[in-house]
Amino acid sequence: MNYTTQMDAAKRGIITKEMKIVSEKEGIELELLRERVAKGQVVIPANKNHKSLDPEGVGKGLKTKINVNLGISRDCPNVDKELEKVKWAIDMKTDAIMDLSSFGKTEEFRRRLVHMSTAMIGTVPVYDAVGFYDKELKDITAKEFLDVVRKHGEDGVDFVTVHAGINRDTAKVFKKNKRITNIVSRGGSLLYAWMELNNRENPFYEYYDELLDICAEYDITISLGDALRPGSIEDGTDASQIAELIVLGELTKRAWEKNVQIIIEGPGHMKLNEIEANVILEKKLCYDAPFYVLGPIVTDVAPGYDHITSAIGGAIAASHGVDFLCYVTPAEHLRLPTLDDMKEGIIASKIAAHAGDLVKGVKGAEQWDLEMSKARQNLNWEEMFRLSIDDEKARRYRKESTPEHDDSCTMCGKMCSMRNMNRIMDGKDINILRSDD
Repeated sequence: MNYTTQMDAAKRGIITKEMKIVSEKEGIELELLRERVAKGQVVIPANKNHKSLDPEGVGKGLKTKINVNLGISRDCPNVDKELEKVKWAIDMKTDAIMDLSSFGKTEEFRRRLVHMSTAMIGTVPVYDAVGFYDKELKDITAKEFLDVVRKHGEDGVDFVTVHAGINRDTAKVFKKNKRITNIVSRGGSLLYAWMELNNRENPFYEYYDELLDICAEYDITISLGDALRPGSIEDGTDASQIAELIVLGELTKRAWEKNVQIIIEGPGHMKLNEIEANVILEKKLCYDAPFYVLGPIVTDVAPGYDHITSAIGGAIAASHGVDFLCYVTPAEHLRLPTLDDMKEGIIASKIAAHAGDLVKGVKGAEQWDLEMSKARQNLNWEEMFRLSIDDEKARRYRKESTPEHDDSCTMCGKMCSMRNMNRIMDGKDINILRSDD
């Protein structure tokens, strides 16, 4: 039986091969997964033209997924260097890669990325429009913006971030409610500027139905971008952010009517005690659509360490129901990330995602920690390395500081609590000062 999108299939009771793969990966009952895809509570971003894709599900009851941002820029246009990062990201088993390229050979990079990536691929088409048409922002037409989305669909992109929620009404809210950091979303700021320069409605909002038709044709999932996300703690959970979120809820229902899958993007910078409320608001106003957040970054004062500020917020967000975390690297706010920055960002996000999964009761999450605890108690170093999120670093640390006795480490030596409790529980003596001989 033919179907247009994963949601269309799910509504008709059809089980797709992508649903079967996700069901097996997640250990979720196939019919339950289908029901959640039909309701929009789970998305399976899977462009019909992305032939190398190993599908993942994002949403209710599934593991918290992480995304890695990559791409070339005017200052760093080396395609091969970015593709090296792609290889590392795939090897580190990231769930999604977003191509945020904004200059140069974006089409070449995007096509090579899609061809080689088993992870789902996302883009922000508005970034590509200026370079693709070689026009100043003001001169790009509404049709041309939509045509870039179609081009990304043809190239096999699985999900696109579209800032359709910043329209003339939400822009008025922004103008009336002054912020410290104004509009920090790159895509959002470009569209706001286009609207102001042309005295026109946001083309992605005005022609949203046409956008949905394009996405349905290729089964592109729309990630409804939060153009008005807060870029500072002071701006967190303000009138502009909430006004846009209400519009995103309206756009979600319109997308579902055309069987287009939807993800909702969220903040951004906010205090720890605002995170839970933001998750509740998104789930309520956007009808339990999957929630995708950048961070959240919980303090503004740690440039160079924002993978940590983000992981703190991400763990809390995931524990309250966020489904998808966009990684943040130590280079956030400072530069294009290096390969090492990317690795640190991935690991920090993985830790945050897993910490959230423990709270959400995701299948298999607690078992992983249980196995690690048993390996530690048994002083089974090889098993500890195997279970580590970053086994390479764990092995390196152990090798760099070798203990006198294999059943300890250089922190505690023969005072190791695990070692000594094992001996006492087995009815043996403890020889802290004496030789083992």
